[in-house]
Amino acid sequence: AAGKYARSSTPKVGSVLVFRRSSRLAYGHVAVVSRVLSSRKILLTHANWVPHRVNQDVLSVDVSPNNDWSQLRVWWPPSNQLGAGVYPAYGFIHNNRSLAADQISENARRFVTVATRN
Repeated sequence: AAGKYARSSTPKVGSVLVFRRSSRLAYGHVAVVSRVLSSRKILLTHANWVPHRVNQDVLSVDVSPNNDWSQLRVWWPPSNQLGAGVYPAYGFIHNNRSLAADQISENARRFVTVATRN
């Protein structure tokens, strides 16, 4: 993303949140910001947080001491609550054009449909 896309520690709808590698995320993880609720709460759309599933509008909470999204907790659908673990993150990669929440939702449905056909 360096030199090609803007990056920051501030979430925007349509931005990609990049999780760091950790003992729980061997390869890291990415998710799309579908809504910004406050400076410390966002909703994410992502795949395989729950294995073999796409989850839309999943709550994520910034728990970093500096409010910079370097540490976060993510909703765990099987338990219907925020997960107990804290995940490290690099921050956000921003899209070159603005996206609305309904566009993200529609794209997610389309990609799930394509993926399940293959």
